[in-house]
Amino acid sequence: MNQELLNKLEHLTEIYKSGYWGSNVPEDTRPKNLDPNSEENAIFYTLPTALDYQRNSTTLWKSATATFEDNETSFVFNPQEVMNKDFIEVQAALTKYSLALQKNKQTQIWIRLCQTLVNNFNGKVTDFFAYFDNDIQKVRHYMQVERKKDFPYLSGKKLCNYWLYVMYQYTNLPLINTDQIYIAADRHIIRATHKLGLITDEEVESTKVQDYVIKAWIEALKGTNYVPIDFQSALWLWSRNGFKEEL
Repeated sequence: MNQELLNKLEHLTEIYKSGYWGSNVPEDTRPKNLDPNSEENAIFYTLPTALDYQRNSTTLWKSATATFEDNETSFVFNPQEVMNKDFIEVQAALTKYSLALQKNKQTQIWIRLCQTLVNNFNGKVTDFFAYFDNDIQKVRHYMQVERKKDFPYLSGKKLCNYWLYVMYQYTNLPLINTDQIYIAADRHIIRATHKLGLITDEEVESTKVQDYVIKAWIEALKGTNYVPIDFQSALWLWSRNGFKEEL
């Protein structure tokens, strides 16, 4: 591990914790009084993630929170209730606060995920993880290899790792093999990785840039006490704030 890089990462972490860039990573926008041990919390951080594709993440989580807190629309966070409603009712609830922007496609995605949970895991995200011994590697393999079509969008390379990161960060699930949660290579993480010199100019323009970013962070942190997701929020905010630094 390059000591200069490690010093830089620790410095960025200090800036992040100081609140200099603001404390708001998108997922911090959430309903009040959500118990991190609860199924309610786990489902809140699961279903909207599948709709986080080419859109503003902060707006997504604000929409999710508004939908969750409205008694008329909160049923969409109960997979069994979703299965008991017709498509139009679910669609109306998901579009009321613009949680679903593509009203047909994203309603279908939401319903399919609920169907997967109801049919296989008692409608519960916590039971899903428990079935796989709360093991990150087993969960990812099931989602991305064995039953990819049962998890539309959520099984994608970027979103799956982002979701696992969110579950690690915002729930109290007793997850194991968390060092196998790759960094979620969205545009801000890609920019920050390039800024730090961990990927080349050529790689940043490649269609395989996410693979390069994931590999770069695994290699960079080998032999340290850190795992890539330890720096997710700091790197994301650093990039989002134009790489401004001060402490």
